Amino acid sequence: MRQTWADIAFVHWAVDPDVVAPFMPAGVRPDVLDGRSYVGLIPFRMQHAGFGRGPAVPWLGTFHETNVRLYSVDDTGRHGVVFLSLESARLVVSALARLVFGTPYTWARMRVEEHDGVHRYTTSRRWPGPRGAGGRIEVRPGERLEEPSELEHFVTARFGLHTRVLGRTWWVPNTHTAWPLHRAELTSLDDTLLEAAGFPGLAGTAPASVLWSPGTFTTFGLPRRGVPARAAAAG
Repeated sequence: MRQTWADIAFVHWAVDPDVVAPFMPAGVRPDVLDGRSYVGLIPFRMQHAGFGRGPAVPWLGTFHETNVRLYSVDDTGRHGVVFLSLESARLVVSALARLVFGTPYTWARMRVEEHDGVHRYTTSRRWPGPRGAGGRIEVRPGERLEEPSELEHFVTARFGLHTRVLGRTWWVPNTHTAWPLHRAELTSLDDTLLEAAGFPGLAGTAPASVLWSPGTFTTFGLPRRGVPARAAAAG
């Protein structure tokens, strides 16, 4: 699969790795930087998604999305992300992604707007529950980052995802060009997606990092098998 992620905000909170460890698939543990792991709230525009070398899928291939994600590494050393929720404005996309890829897509009402330099993302979940989960994220991009810090690289330069399908953990490789990143100010946050994902109270605390990017092009490769859930538990 290939797609463009555009007008994307990265809002991250630092947490103890033990807090996110229960959310990891079998054979996967929290990825850690200086003793901390991170929870990300990531709204953006998905554009021109398509399969293989064929054309982009009309209408269904362009939509708004917001995800809650964690950072992972498996027993073979492959780094990635773990999605706890992915809000999508397309019901068909949400249903197929849950069925085929095991990713926890949800169907939501969403808007992405820009006014006077502030980018506003609004979300309200439709299905499955909790109905109405979402809120508003507003960020004001600042200066362009020529040399991202170690943390800024850690939460954006991710080249795979971990997911569970039919009792087995899979790693899906992802390739993308370097993000053109800007530091950003979080001007407003009214969010319940973090709480719905299992982190009550986190949205009420100050984030460790706020970034914005006009976007980049990315491709996903074929899934690679991890360890079976039962074998990981036994080990």
